[in-house]
Amino acid sequence: MKQNVTLTIASFLSVLFMTLHMTDDVVRGMEPGTLFDLIVLPIVVVQLYGTVVLAGRRSGYVLLLIVSLLELVVPVIHMKGAGVGGAIAKSNGAFFFIWTLLALGVTALFSVLLSARGLWRTTAQHKQGTPA
Repeated sequence: MKQNVTLTIASFLSVLFMTLHMTDDVVRGMEPGTLFDLIVLPIVVVQLYGTVVLAGRRSGYVLLLIVSLLELVVPVIHMKGAGVGGAIAKSNGAFFFIWTLLALGVTALFSVLLSARGLWRTTAQHKQGTPA
């Protein structure tokens, strides 16, 4: 039970950091703020559904694992090439931008680990015939 609570908190934090970071991307002009940028909405809704409705189930762990892996791509995209140094680091709000990027990476990776562990545990219990 404690693991489910921890995964729920990590997942909610990832949602918060993802939406804050996406907002900051649009404000800074890194994203155009068009309909395409709303792609984050179904991703976050799937994450919330896996967190709230499917908590403790294999399907919930699978959804959270996939979404968390997708969220891990965000810091990688920003860090490749020139990274977030230079003009971004010297701009107003740079600390918040970089902090949300790192916080998203941490909570997403933590969610990957917890959801993989939960998936492993429920699969092992299913094989033994023990209810999850």
